[in-house]
Amino acid sequence: MAAEKDEGDENAVRLVGRLTGAGEPVTLPSGDVVHTVRVTVSRPGRRASPRAAVDAIDVACWSAATRRVAGRLAVGDRVVVDGALRRRFFRAGGGAVSRYEVEATRVRRLPALTRARAASPPSG
Repeated sequence: MAAEKDEGDENAVRLVGRLTGAGEPVTLPSGDVVHTVRVTVSRPGRRASPRAAVDAIDVACWSAATRRVAGRLAVGDRVVVDGALRRRFFRAGGGAVSRYEVEATRVRRLPALTRARAASPPSG
């Protein structure tokens, strides 16, 4: 039985963070190509904690446009990723496994911050 979409449902994700895993394009047995990258995002409001509070999020780039951008990124680049949260199922170690990742619809690199700009609070 297929789930009906309720009016107002939305699955939209925007990540702004630092690329911490560049990956390589992989051709799946189906013939589809996916380029997976990892984006690390700081959690807000935890700056006083001695441990870094971050989330490392896998991003799957399926379209030619997002794979092209992913291929030009380097570890350490600041990026913006727009997409949707997906749960993917696959077989590993003789059993079924699932994991969540962001399926990118748009990826772009942000300009590098200068040290002075990074250290100063935003104006507003």
